[in-house]
Amino acid sequence: MSTAASDARAGALPPVRRIGQGTMLAYAFGAVAYGVKDSGFGTFLLLFYNQVIGLPAATVGLVVMCALLIDALIDPAVGFLSDRTRGRWGRRHPWMYAAALPIAVGWIFLWNPPALSEPATLLWLFVMAVVVRSAVSCYEVPSVALTPELTADYDERTRIMAYRYLFGWAGGLVMLVAAYQVFLAPTPAFANGLLNRAGYANFAIAGAVLMAVAILASALGTHHEIKHLPRPDLRGGTLRSSFAELMATVRNRAFLVLMLAGVCAYTNQGISYALSNYLYSYVWGFRGATFVYLMFVLFTGVVLAFLFAPRAAKRFGKPRTAAVAVSLAMLFQTAPYWLRLAGWFPDVGAPLLIPTLFGTYILSTALNVSAFIIGASMMADVVEDSETRTGMRSEGVFFAGSFFVQKCTSGIGIFLAGLILAMAGFPEKATPGMVPVATIDRLTIVYGGIYLALAFTSALLFLRFPFGKAEHDARIARMAGA
Repeated sequence: MSTAASDARAGALPPVRRIGQGTMLAYAFGAVAYGVKDSGFGTFLLLFYNQVIGLPAATVGLVVMCALLIDALIDPAVGFLSDRTRGRWGRRHPWMYAAALPIAVGWIFLWNPPALSEPATLLWLFVMAVVVRSAVSCYEVPSVALTPELTADYDERTRIMAYRYLFGWAGGLVMLVAAYQVFLAPTPAFANGLLNRAGYANFAIAGAVLMAVAILASALGTHHEIKHLPRPDLRGGTLRSSFAELMATVRNRAFLVLMLAGVCAYTNQGISYALSNYLYSYVWGFRGATFVYLMFVLFTGVVLAFLFAPRAAKRFGKPRTAAVAVSLAMLFQTAPYWLRLAGWFPDVGAPLLIPTLFGTYILSTALNVSAFIIGASMMADVVEDSETRTGMRSEGVFFAGSFFVQKCTSGIGIFLAGLILAMAGFPEKATPGMVPVATIDRLTIVYGGIYLALAFTSALLFLRFPFGKAEHDARIARMAGA
């Protein structure tokens, strides 16, 4: 092999190294943008367009899921084009810088629909959902694709993902606290602040600013790494040959297993997000400050995942740890609803209700987020597995698939949540405490049953992942030796 060829090959393989703390924090801070978007989409979007604007819940869910079909085309296109971008700012940073303004503008429009007919308002929702999620894709896909480029170390990739999830959840929970305590807090005019339309406008502005700041700070904070990132050769060819390369990449077995496992896990998260305010307010009777305490409870679970996931994955292996985490999370997430139906759970207003619920929330959040962290780390490891099979490094394509799966949170999840509300016969603009018990029972039974089925399937799929640390390290050693 010639010296030039050796240099090119070395430039295409990231080093096995530990990331500096400054770079790590800057890189992870960018995930705040996705956390803000995800908490808004997942927690408030269905509620806003259903209970505030007055559109049918099932129809809102269908529209948001239809927007997901556009994402199925946009996400791989962004990943593929990012992989093929060349310039002095590398493959990822041009996309990251360019996404900040469109995300902020689209986010503000999403929460401020003009006075239109019902069909026109649904069209507005569809268009704005596509704009926001496409703009987020243009940032998040190239950004998260940096993970396997920054290091080839098997365990360091899990640590990177733990930081990203920590910051992503922190951003989302900060916006939730701000929503419950400031923007959507009860007022004399709105005893239930979640129905205050003007509050959503201010919520949108604050979220737009935070997302733009996080994106630009992360891009600037990792800019110095551009010169160290892999520089794989760019193959020429026609559009047809490029499409053939893309198909060869995504047929990777490990990639497909993670995609299917992620669809199940993130759809469950999406259903839980979309129904959260219904469950908190109408099933458990949460009021006022309880919502604020809840945010700290959830973040406690995220911190536990941040500490637990890298260590458990290193000791027990990524696939097994992810499968066990999903399975245990399933039990803690649904147990309160089954126990309530059996009459074995504290009643609304009982002193033990909130502490018991918060305990299960901490454990289920810690386990679910651990599974997400490990799954994302496994996706980073697929890059070299694919490279040995196809000769191409396709970080952008793989993480486009991973990001599309995460969008199932606000696509399929919201759609199913809308169907669950329709099946339960849940009324629009309902008052907490006034919904019939039979309706609440139907809501929790359908929710719990769907959650169990999806979580069980996800755990089985994680166990089907085809390789672990030994195979990955051997692969890296062979590639470095070549």
